[in-house]
Amino acid sequence: MPTTKPVVVYGASGYTGRLTCEYLREYNIPFVAAGRDAGRLEEAMKLIPGIETADYEVAAVEHTVEALTDLFSGAKVVLNMVGPFSKLGPETVEAALAAGCHYTDTTGEQDWVMVCDETYGERFADAGLLLAPGVAQMYTTGEIAANIALETPGLDTLDILVLWKGFPTVASTATIFENLLSPRYYLEQNTYQPWTVEPHEVVVPGQHELALALEWGGTSHPVWFKRDPRVANVKALGGLFDRARMQAVIEGAGEVAAKAAEMSPDEAKAFLAQVAAQTQSEMPPRENQRINISLDSVYASGPAGKVHVVLNGTCNYKQTGLMQAYAAHALIHGSTRRAGFASGCQAFGHRELLGVLRAFGLMAEPTISGHVSPVAVSAPASSYGRI
Repeated sequence: MPTTKPVVVYGASGYTGRLTCEYLREYNIPFVAAGRDAGRLEEAMKLIPGIETADYEVAAVEHTVEALTDLFSGAKVVLNMVGPFSKLGPETVEAALAAGCHYTDTTGEQDWVMVCDETYGERFADAGLLLAPGVAQMYTTGEIAANIALETPGLDTLDILVLWKGFPTVASTATIFENLLSPRYYLEQNTYQPWTVEPHEVVVPGQHELALALEWGGTSHPVWFKRDPRVANVKALGGLFDRARMQAVIEGAGEVAAKAAEMSPDEAKAFLAQVAAQTQSEMPPRENQRINISLDSVYASGPAGKVHVVLNGTCNYKQTGLMQAYAAHALIHGSTRRAGFASGCQAFGHRELLGVLRAFGLMAEPTISGHVSPVAVSAPASSYGRI
């Protein structure tokens, strides 16, 4: 049955879905909390602080294009939290397009971002609708830092690192294992190049100890910047602050990937789903602002010099929920810079998103350093500085 609410949160009973609903309440936006199980949705909504003051309804829906289209009809924005997205995303995207809704999600799957770009982007653009996969802390905050660095003209290479401290959700764990089956790419001279899967020693700004990181499925950044005329090269790495835990992740993922490689594609997918469920089957505790921190470090370099931008944040999943809610807020009020496929920063502006995170106390002021040639300093600001 079509809704009269402007926003549908699909997958609202999950960890990130609940946080998104919490911030929609902060923006005073009516919404539909949707998913497969009405009882589970009702219980999840009861756990959201202040939910009794929100204007919302609960809707159970089958995961089919027809059922989702019927539910989305009447809404303006679909915020999708149901993954793995490469497996479950197509029906939701098709339904959002059929219902005339803008679409965002929280994916961490590079292959799904590529599919959105290459398969659905033009169709959404023709409809005047935004298609923004991957609006999430692990990707969008690094993109914010990268765009701050690119405010300096003449830089064309991005070296991105994101680290966080905390526990992955059930959905994030499923994505981690889903990514083991997928190729992952970085950008070199505006061409996708495959990563060699191996752990990387990385320098962490602000501490003496080194950390370990992985290419983490390739991340969304190479896809987002591929069509940015300022940028030719992008590499992005991600990991945990806790080196011992990250070492365990690397070793465990390697063993699992080796076993999956000996199976048929269908067997491997079933095996990885089983491992993910065994690894994380319960919702982690609510984030602690003093413990669950994030760091995004971006070096932008080129003929003009080098700029280093660091963003220190807290509560990774809250950052994601807030950015999803802000995306809905902006879209309801007609404030988007792009139709069709776009990143969070391309759609809403990197300085705007940073301001939202800072306004809610989830991000510190950026730390910016580096050397820039006098020519770059005296040059006029790039028209691409705020996409």
